[in-house]
Amino acid sequence: MDMTSNKNTTIDYGKIIKILIAVTVFLVLWNIPSSLIGLPDISVIEHRVIAIFGFAFIMWLTEAIPSWTTSVLIVVILLLTCSNSSISMFYDVAPGKTLGETIPYASIMACFSDPIIMLFLGGFILASAASKLGIDVQLARLFFKPFGKKSEFVLLGFLLITGLFSMFISNTATAAMMLTFMAPVLKQLPEDGKGRIGIALAIPIGANIGGIATPIGTPPNAIALKYLNDPEGLNMNIGFGEWVGVMLPYTLIMLFFAWILLIKLFPFKQKTIDLTIEGGAKKGKDTIIVYITLVITILLWVLDKLTGINSNVVAMIPIAVFCVTGIFTKDDLKTINWSVLWLVAGGFALGVALYKTGLANDLVKAIPFDTWSPIFIIIGTGVLCWIVSNIISHTATATLLLPVMVAVGIGMQDILVGFGGIRTLLIGVTLASSLGMILPISTPPNALAYGTGFIKVRHMEITGVIIGVVGLALAYLMLITLGKAGLF
Repeated sequence: MDMTSNKNTTIDYGKIIKILIAVTVFLVLWNIPSSLIGLPDISVIEHRVIAIFGFAFIMWLTEAIPSWTTSVLIVVILLLTCSNSSISMFYDVAPGKTLGETIPYASIMACFSDPIIMLFLGGFILASAASKLGIDVQLARLFFKPFGKKSEFVLLGFLLITGLFSMFISNTATAAMMLTFMAPVLKQLPEDGKGRIGIALAIPIGANIGGIATPIGTPPNAIALKYLNDPEGLNMNIGFGEWVGVMLPYTLIMLFFAWILLIKLFPFKQKTIDLTIEGGAKKGKDTIIVYITLVITILLWVLDKLTGINSNVVAMIPIAVFCVTGIFTKDDLKTINWSVLWLVAGGFALGVALYKTGLANDLVKAIPFDTWSPIFIIIGTGVLCWIVSNIISHTATATLLLPVMVAVGIGMQDILVGFGGIRTLLIGVTLASSLGMILPISTPPNALAYGTGFIKVRHMEITGVIIGVVGLALAYLMLITLGKAGLF
């Protein structure tokens, strides 16, 4: 009789412990009296949302399972326990308790097709088509030309070009592409020199900072705009072009600061570098179509206030053009980073739960914001966000904190006016999340760069701390100044 050997399966006890901790926190928050949470008068549904929020925090913090699967799990738990289509047993409450306002199940499910999700999808498809036809490589070769062969300027080229691509392509995809260009450069540099460390660090730093410049550059930006522009909420109508007009100068200043920092910390022994980039754009009508669509889409995004076309609507143009022309096929759908979209959608669902149940209003009433210093709240939340974003993903950090910050901001709108208003609070937290880059686990570009073997953790720590501190100081100086002047 044929015997098949059983494969040895290794049980990951670390993950099991993390999941058990998250479940324990969930059950404790679910069952303890609401008075112990500091919100004695909240409804049962609101109490459940707090428990789900605590569960999400632990799961995203520990990454016991992939972050996007946590988001999907959150959506399902909300649907089954807090929606108007919950399991029947969850409508029964103890005597003296009020069930409260249930969440429309359609509102939870709609988070998967939120306009911001479509904005990201359009950006992903645009980037996928450009990469498929080699347009990204062609553009990289073109952009590197002005930087010449001097080592310091090649380093600047890596920072600026990585930052530029990261404004429209995911940070991870940008870092992966730029690392392929970096490999032949590092081979030219002496092993005993520090210059190769600076080059290797330029890619994650450029990717993390560059994403700040546009609403699609990194998920936290889009999440912030979701809350700032919500017609049923703050309704601030911040356009794509308006965001770029403020954040692009900030991004460029930070990239130039990073260049000076890297030169000081990791000086070159070799004065020149011969940079050669292989490959290029494919010839044919498809490439022409992508170039034209790319230019039109970016122009419409930047000029959205002038044209009146919402940036979310503009994002549908490349989707339609590339699908109709066959440039983007069903096989290309597999290249889309769906996990990011699902992660963001789960965060939106938590935000819906906070507001539809009335929990956000109850939090505002329960916390004496009028006795707190507004500058302490603004900068303190930014520092907190920066610390957390060094430990868990930038997107998960923004997803978790921004809905809470909206509630905080609404509760202290009057006293925030002198510091730029609620925009300063929310956008400050958003920028702080993108500045978290101390560890290899802080962000995928960091992990990719660390994987080259040229960088040690201490290199990331020193550059990450300095860039984080300077970046936060400059961000709040900019936001408060522009906010007071009514310019943003």
